[in-house]
Amino acid sequence: MSELAALPVGLKANVRVPGSSANLGPGFDTLGLALGIYDTVEVEVTDSGLEIEIHGEGADDLPRDESHLVVRAIRSGLDAAGVTAPGLRVVCHNTIPQSRGLGSSAAAAVAGVVAANTLAGSPLDDDAVVQLSSEFEGHPDNAGASVVGGAVVSWTDIPVDGHSKPQYRAVRIPVDPSIRAVALVPNFHASTEAVREVLPSHVTHIDARFNVSRTAVMTAALQSHPELLWEGTRDRLHQPYRSDVLPVTAEWVNRLRNRGYAAYLSGAGPTAMVLLTGEVDETLSSLLNDARAAGLTVHELEVAGPATAELTRP
Repeated sequence: MSELAALPVGLKANVRVPGSSANLGPGFDTLGLALGIYDTVEVEVTDSGLEIEIHGEGADDLPRDESHLVVRAIRSGLDAAGVTAPGLRVVCHNTIPQSRGLGSSAAAAVAGVVAANTLAGSPLDDDAVVQLSSEFEGHPDNAGASVVGGAVVSWTDIPVDGHSKPQYRAVRIPVDPSIRAVALVPNFHASTEAVREVLPSHVTHIDARFNVSRTAVMTAALQSHPELLWEGTRDRLHQPYRSDVLPVTAEWVNRLRNRGYAAYLSGAGPTAMVLLTGEVDETLSSLLNDARAAGLTVHELEVAGPATAELTRP
């Protein structure tokens, strides 16, 4: 096996990655939407060692060694691109809330892979970046949205041989330009694994059929029929089961939906997301003020474009 080419010391990549919302109601592990809240990562090739700086979200909790997700993703991306770095300096500026259902982990993986690809001269296409980024979480909805921007339909091909890696795929679909998002973020974390544990191993054919139809409605709503967003965010496969372990989120999703707003549990939560068109109206503004008074943080967000990167040569 030939030795990997070493990147020159001083080469830098600056990456900006959007957060994301997964599921969008019925599209469990299938639909994703890129959101205008961003993490930025600066990666510089050094002569040796590993130096990590973290600012913003997670600064007090995230590791500063090879176990850091961004670093692991950089290593994966460099290997896939056929290059190596003698040393790395990684600076993370995080604004995406951690473990809140806004795709922070996926954004970290995407940031690392995109940075590595940029340093290597961009030999990896979007499909390869989605694949590598998704391998860290095991599903491509969040990562796909952060890579290509807009909304995505994603899926996983499980190999029948039992040895090959799953193949993670995501295809961008256009989003009606009037659609915006509002995130209501509680002040506590949610573990994706713990929230998944409450899901049943089997569902009824009626519930499965319901979600298939609403996922189809949602793809139409996103592209050209935003008047169907409320109907398109209905779900029977995961949100009803998660309401007992995420009561604060369930309360706000129900309050918003009862007033006609297309609210849903974002990813595994605990964020409650609202999709709407145009400006926030008086009724929604009042509900958002109530949410703030109850201790939730409110983010009004645009639908985001893809991850971007800039390369600086020594």
